[in-house]
Amino acid sequence: MNTSATFSMLRALPAEHRERLMRIAREVSFPQGTRLFEEGGRADRFWIIRTGTVALDMHVPGRRAAVIQTVGHNELVGWSWLFTPHAWHMGAEATTPVRAYEFDATAVRAMCHDDPALGLTVTQWVGDILAHRLRSARTRLLDLYAPYGSGGPR
Repeated sequence: MNTSATFSMLRALPAEHRERLMRIAREVSFPQGTRLFEEGGRADRFWIIRTGTVALDMHVPGRRAAVIQTVGHNELVGWSWLFTPHAWHMGAEATTPVRAYEFDATAVRAMCHDDPALGLTVTQWVGDILAHRLRSARTRLLDLYAPYGSGGPR
């Protein structure tokens, strides 16, 4: 499955909602190696990647952070901004130079509150991405840390 195409804001949101969100987007760039956020930090923004890649990682006690997934063109970086307590559940680092659209989480949440149709489509879009990423995280962690053969279907 091509997750970039499947979960792209361009495909997930109706044109009217996408255009409203893009009016508040800010173009940003990050050099390779930049930490966008750390687990437990305040989730006050999110990004749609234009170019480059970002690794999503999880803290593993006694080990290096485990890279769970790498995301790229048209993909969402950050979903914790939508759900209380608005704290990052993972970390993120630019693995290449990145250009992205940045969105202020407070402004987007206010827009979603004021327009329930927008709120529903944004929540569904982010929820679909979240479900996919949780499945990916489970599989990746089993690949990394479970005994051989324990990552198969149940």
